[in-house]
Amino acid sequence: MSWFEKNYEKVVLGGAVVAALGLAYFGWSKYQKAEEDFNIGLRGKGADNTDVPGAELIPKTGQSLKADRTWSKALDGDRPVDLFTGIPLFIKRDNPEQPLDLLKGEMVHSPIPNQWWLEHQIDLGFADSPQRDPDDDGFTNLEEFKGKTDPNNAKSHPELIRKLKYVKDESLVWVVRPGYGSNGQFPFNYEDGEGKRNRVSAANMIEPGGLFFPEAPQKNRFKLLGHEVRKVLNEKINIEQDVTIVRIEDQKPNKKGTIYEFPSPLPDDARKNQFLQYDRTAVLSLEALGMEGDEFKVEENTTFALPPDGAEKKYRVKTVTPDSITVEYPTADGGTKEIEINKGSLPEIPWE
Repeated sequence: MSWFEKNYEKVVLGGAVVAALGLAYFGWSKYQKAEEDFNIGLRGKGADNTDVPGAELIPKTGQSLKADRTWSKALDGDRPVDLFTGIPLFIKRDNPEQPLDLLKGEMVHSPIPNQWWLEHQIDLGFADSPQRDPDDDGFTNLEEFKGKTDPNNAKSHPELIRKLKYVKDESLVWVVRPGYGSNGQFPFNYEDGEGKRNRVSAANMIEPGGLFFPEAPQKNRFKLLGHEVRKVLNEKINIEQDVTIVRIEDQKPNKKGTIYEFPSPLPDDARKNQFLQYDRTAVLSLEALGMEGDEFKVEENTTFALPPDGAEKKYRVKTVTPDSITVEYPTADGGTKEIEINKGSLPEIPWE
């Protein structure tokens, strides 16, 4: 094997090194004559740039890119001005060609002045803007305006009684049936719509002033006041007859002092339906503060709070019927008012 064959790789590597050195020298020599070949200076003005038109602006451009370009809102006095709007922000409904000045022009949503929308920074550009609720407290912009409250603060809202809904009546029907009495004393039977019963037998008749019944569900709820004999027309035979009327007083806390009159005896037949009584309960909901649809119950002539879990029970359900309830509520001047709320509705309270 020849020397060249044994040292082939070394020969190739050596040749490559020689070629590289030659190219480097050639480039260096041409660099020295670039100004003559292209008739330009390799060193430009100011910042070592090539001598081309406008090259001196490059440093200025770099500085400009580092500048603070935060946009500040323009003001015309105290009035903000939108510098990026080239068309009128508002136009008149009946004349689209005529712009509307919110400060000087007509109200967009009567009776809410345009200034109110601007002061509270609420967009009045929607057809339903008065019905919108920015703070999600259950009161619309129109209601917040009428109530003089902050539409952007859920803790500032009109009185909650305005959002009290009467859902339905949930009442218990019952009757007390006196039996035949003796010497002013009477036995009694109680029954209700849930099938619950109480009984005082003839062997343990109640005397005037006595409480009954002795056991649940109506333990000691009633007190016998006394009785009297009256002339009562028997409509079946159209004749007046002497009837013993027993008077009893309710002792239940929310009905204490209520007096009922039942004939003695009151048989267990259709006649008892003429003397049915009710323990009425109103099913309510507060349609605000995110509680919409959450039902709670209040017995007739019982106080309650709004919201329902509140500490102060300032409201009272005075009467309950299947069609409506009457609620007593406090006023700002320290007094009270009554309002009727129909079933399935909110109260209609005038705005002051």
